Amino acid sequence: MSGEVLVPHPTGDTKEFWEGCKEKRLRFQQCTACGHVRWPPSNLCPNCHSFDFRWIEASGRGKIYTFTVYHMAFYPFWEDKVPYITAVVELEEGPKFLSNIVGAGFQNLSCGTPVEVVWDKAGEYFVPRFRVVG
Repeated sequence: MSGEVLVPHPTGDTKEFWEGCKEKRLRFQQCTACGHVRWPPSNLCPNCHSFDFRWIEASGRGKIYTFTVYHMAFYPFWEDKVPYITAVVELEEGPKFLSNIVGAGFQNLSCGTPVEVVWDKAGEYFVPRFRVVG
């Protein structure tokens, strides 16, 4: 099973996010009452408890908040990719987003390293990953 593609399965809450990813657009909910940008999507703002929101397009830029390096694959998809880096990226707009860092060795990474979104094809979608800027 090595090399299989992990295809997203949108839910009612994540449908708008994944529709944006079809066009390589990173989209998040923003509360129209207080301006809080949130991930994961939900009906209720965790900041002010408003039910009012809109979808905005994020810049795709941020910094590594925390990361870990996997030297063993825990799912067949990752077998030919070890070691691989999973990171929480703090985006410029505020939300923290779990993804992967690609195209960089882990030896020179640190929290605070600037990153930008890149896209991997997965079925009809593109999956957001991040690479180091510079």
